Amino acid sequence: MRRIFVCVALIAMLITIGWAEQAATPQPYKVIKTAKVGGAGGFDYVYADIAGRRLYIPRTGTTPRVTVFNLDTLEPVGEIPTAGARGVAVDPVSNHGFCSSKPVVMWDTKTLATIKTIDVQGNPDGILFDPFNERVYVFSHSAPNATVIDAKDGSVVGTIDLGGAPEQAVTDGQGHLYVDIEDKDNVAVVDAKTLTVTAHYDLGGKGGGPAGLAFDVKNHLLFAACHAPATMVVLNAGDGKIIATLPIGTGVDGAVFNPATMEAFSSQGDGTLTVVKENSPTSFVVAQTVQTQRSAKTLTLDTKTNQILLIAAEYTPPPSPPPAGGRSGRGQMVPDSFSILVVGK
Repeated sequence: MRRIFVCVALIAMLITIGWAEQAATPQPYKVIKTAKVGGAGGFDYVYADIAGRRLYIPRTGTTPRVTVFNLDTLEPVGEIPTAGARGVAVDPVSNHGFCSSKPVVMWDTKTLATIKTIDVQGNPDGILFDPFNERVYVFSHSAPNATVIDAKDGSVVGTIDLGGAPEQAVTDGQGHLYVDIEDKDNVAVVDAKTLTVTAHYDLGGKGGGPAGLAFDVKNHLLFAACHAPATMVVLNAGDGKIIATLPIGTGVDGAVFNPATMEAFSSQGDGTLTVVKENSPTSFVVAQTVQTQRSAKTLTLDTKTNQILLIAAEYTPPPSPPPAGGRSGRGQMVPDSFSILVVGK
C-alpha cells in the first residue's frame, strides 16, 4: 500500500511540475487590440513617443496632417497640419517634434503648437532622432539623401550624400548611424560627428531592397529586413560581416528590436509580423509569424509595455482587368477603415 501511495504522490508531483512549466511557457504574440480610428488619407510610418506617451501617425492626401493619439488608450488628442509628411521624430529633451514633410514642420510636443517650418531639399520620407547630439535626420530618396537638423532650435546643420535611396535608420547613441540603402542593397554607416559616410555594408545577395532596419545596440547587431529575397539579414555593426539570414513575409517596410525580450520584429504588407529571437549573438530563429492585417507594413515599439503598434486599412479589390496602360494593384481604401493594431502577449 505504501508503494502505491508513493507512486501516486510521485505522479501527482510530476503532473504539478508539468502544469507549472506549461504555465511558465511564454504565450505567443497576437493582436490584442484594434482601434478603428478612421479618417481619410494615405499613411506610411507610425511613431511612438515613449516618454510623452503619444502616438504620431502622418496622413497624406487632400488634407495632409499628423494625427496624434494617446499611446496608452489610443484616444485622439489632436492634429498637426503638415505638407504631406511620411514620418515623425521627437526629441524628448527639448520636447520638440518634427515630421518629414516639405517644408519640415517643428512643433511643441506638449501643446502640439507649430513652432516653425524648415525648408529642406529632396523629397522627405524617413526620419530619425539621434540623442547623441540632439539632431534630427530627414531622409530622401533623391539628393540630398539626408538633411540634418538641430532639434533644439530647428536650424539645418548640413546634408549627407548616402550614395543611394535611404529607408530606415538606427543609431547607437554614441556617434554612429546606420541607414539601409534600398536601391543599392547595402547599409550605410554614418559618423554623426563629421556627417560623413564611413562605410557601406553590402548584403551580399542574402537580401535585396532593404526597407527595415533594427538594432541590438548592446551586441552591435543590425537586422536588415529586405524585399527580394524576403529575408532578415543579421550583420555585425562593427565590420558588416553577415552572421545569419532568416525568412520573413513579403512587403516589409519596417523593423524594430526590443532589448528587453531580445527579439527583432519586421512588419509586412502581406499581413504578417515576423518575430526573430536572438538566442545569442550568433544564434537566431524565427520564433513566430503573427497574423496582423494586410497593409500593416510599418510598426513602432512601445518599450514601456513591450507592445508593437501597427497601422493598416481595408481596401476594395483591385480593378480587373487593370486600366488600359496601367498595372494591377490594390483597390481603393474603404472609408473610415483606417486602424491601429496593438500586438502583445
